[in-house]
Amino acid sequence: MAVKRHAGSCGTLRFVLGDQLTRRVSSLTDLDPERDIVLLVEVRDEATYVRHHKQKIAFLFAAMRHFASDLTEEGVTVDYVRLTDPGNTGSFTGELERAVARHRPERIVVTEPGEWRVWEMMQDWRETLGPPVEIRSDNRFLCPREDFAHWAEKRHHLRMETFYRGMRRRTGLLMEGGEPVGGRWNFDAENRKRLPKGHRLPDRIGFQPDAVTREVIALVEQEFGDHFGTLGGFSWPVTRDDALAALRHFIASCLPTFGDYQDAMKAGAPFLYHALISPALNAGLLTAEEVCWAAERAYRENAVPLHCAEGFIRQILGWREYVRGLYWARMPEYRETNALAAARALPWFYWSGDTKLNCIAQVVADTRAHAYAHHIQRLMVTGNFALIAGLDPAQVEEWYLIVFADAYEWVELPNVHGMVLWADGGVMGSKPYAASGAYIDRMSDYCGSCAYDVKVKSGAEACPFNYLYWNFLLENEDKLAGNPRMTMPYRTLRGFGDTRRAEIRRDATTFLGALSTRPDAVHKDDQTESAT
Repeated sequence: MAVKRHAGSCGTLRFVLGDQLTRRVSSLTDLDPERDIVLLVEVRDEATYVRHHKQKIAFLFAAMRHFASDLTEEGVTVDYVRLTDPGNTGSFTGELERAVARHRPERIVVTEPGEWRVWEMMQDWRETLGPPVEIRSDNRFLCPREDFAHWAEKRHHLRMETFYRGMRRRTGLLMEGGEPVGGRWNFDAENRKRLPKGHRLPDRIGFQPDAVTREVIALVEQEFGDHFGTLGGFSWPVTRDDALAALRHFIASCLPTFGDYQDAMKAGAPFLYHALISPALNAGLLTAEEVCWAAERAYRENAVPLHCAEGFIRQILGWREYVRGLYWARMPEYRETNALAAARALPWFYWSGDTKLNCIAQVVADTRAHAYAHHIQRLMVTGNFALIAGLDPAQVEEWYLIVFADAYEWVELPNVHGMVLWADGGVMGSKPYAASGAYIDRMSDYCGSCAYDVKVKSGAEACPFNYLYWNFLLENEDKLAGNPRMTMPYRTLRGFGDTRRAEIRRDATTFLGALSTRPDAVHKDDQTESAT
């Protein structure tokens, strides 16, 4: 697929990263098809800097190949380097150097990346490649990095709600003049219902892999067969047309009820009413602007209730834009913080799903099969356990970056570091999102078929989330007891007698001490299996 020019030089070499697959990206806005060349590369470094889920690699390579084909049909000259092409250096820098030698461009244009490590690479390119390198702002986001940095400049606590209201005013989404539609900014209280028994879920759209995607799937199995995950059920949209079809399906079939049940969880139903467009959105096949306006239009046409449209738009216009801004405003120091001094190694069941904790087993199995779990599964099951068990932030963050098809550091790191683990000490969230098993029981059907009893508070039969929650409060009392939003749980904790506190410590110590971090752990019908 690589196009080579042996004589003369091109005007501009436009290097498009694998998560920038939109014709409207800033690096392509002034493309001259007569003189410019677009470079896309599949490189091993990007597939393995963490051992990404097989479906994530397959999704990106397939989307890149389809995007390159679309550009070629438009008449654009594309230099596409496949993973197995002879001479492939395996890195962005190496492939840029080879492309410069092939095409002798007058300049190089790129759009700023989503990850700090690639940003640092780009600074080196300016010094080493020869032709001038222009790094443009990423115009796919509704809040430029500079604007967020200005908003955050003198704030220690960066609250999403404040930012979100500013973005509503800035964009006009769900606004009437200067006021929010319906007189309220946030309908989160209406978005917390558990699925009723016997509730019929909508059929979900999937996309059968075409010849290009099947070739990529075979390549990934061959080259990355030992990575986490499976490829058999791959059905992600890898083209712009399919991504738009996925968006239309969500708006018509799922958004009208999304708001009610967006926090619900159900065994054997990993998708529920969620949009499933985040991989396409984060890779550029969809834009945040068109997604938000599609939801707003559905509300204006009376096809979607306000609380459903607002709840969805808040996730894109609010959380997505907010975490991206926070990432760039606070990096690289942000990822090094560890406010709660958490240091326990990641248990092996995050990879194997081999645990008697049914909620975690369900989420890990879904994640292995689909490279996906929805936001409450990520926050209140795998994330909540990581928080109250005191797992090392760096290990937890690497896991989240590996296992999800929509994960890039700009979105993964703030969500996990700040929202899930409170490792930033409250920069993002006013309190840790810690919870006992009661929350999981309230929002799911996981507990009914679990080996542990969610209503038992101590002993071998008790749900570990119960005593781990209180143990978390005990271990972090010096850091958290003064937090105004933690007043009620600490008031309850102060009412516990010495015997109850000792039970909590004992159960937590026994359970956590038996966790295995080894893939070759032998599980027997003993204390280890009982605990893990």
